[in-house]
Parts: sequence; C-alpha cells; structure tokens
Amino acid sequence: MTRMCQVTGKKPGQGKKYSRRGIAKKKKGIGLNVTGTTKRRFLPNVFKKRFWFSEENRFITLKLSTHAMRTIDKLGLSAVVRTMRASGKKI
Repeated sequence: MTRMCQVTGKKPGQGKKYSRRGIAKKKKGIGLNVTGTTKRRFLPNVFKKRFWFSEENRFITLKLSTHAMRTIDKLGLSAVVRTMRASGKKI
C-alpha cells in the first residue's frame, strides 16, 4: 500500500536537499554556495486507524493523516464515509 491518506488524498511530495559550503556574508565571508543537490521525499504523517462504524455495526480500518483525523472529529465518521463512497472509494 502507498503512503497516501484515504480521506484527504495526501501523498508524498518531492523536493531537494541542498549541500552548502562557505562562510555566510553576515559572518564576513563571501557567501554560501550550493555545492550539490539530492532528491528527497516529504512524507505525510499517515497511519492506520480502526473506527467503530455503528451504522453497519462493524469496524473500519482506514489509512489516515492527522488532518483527516481532525476532519472526522469535526464532520463525523458517517459523513466522511458517505463522501468517500460517493467519490468511488471502496471501504
């Protein structure tokens, strides 16, 4: 399974890590120079969470980000499940 939130759709982003060398200008140097770049990934805070879904009288396991947890607290589990099923996701 991918590191992707089932509710919000958050997934890993891409970026770069920069290696710098030199002395900063504010420390009387000639400035920092980028001497190399490396690709890296920004991973979302995703984990598995088990909820009791009272409408169907069963447990549901979802892969969620912390932002999705707050969404479920605000809207309720049944509303979130309804919108997920309307968008075509299987639960």
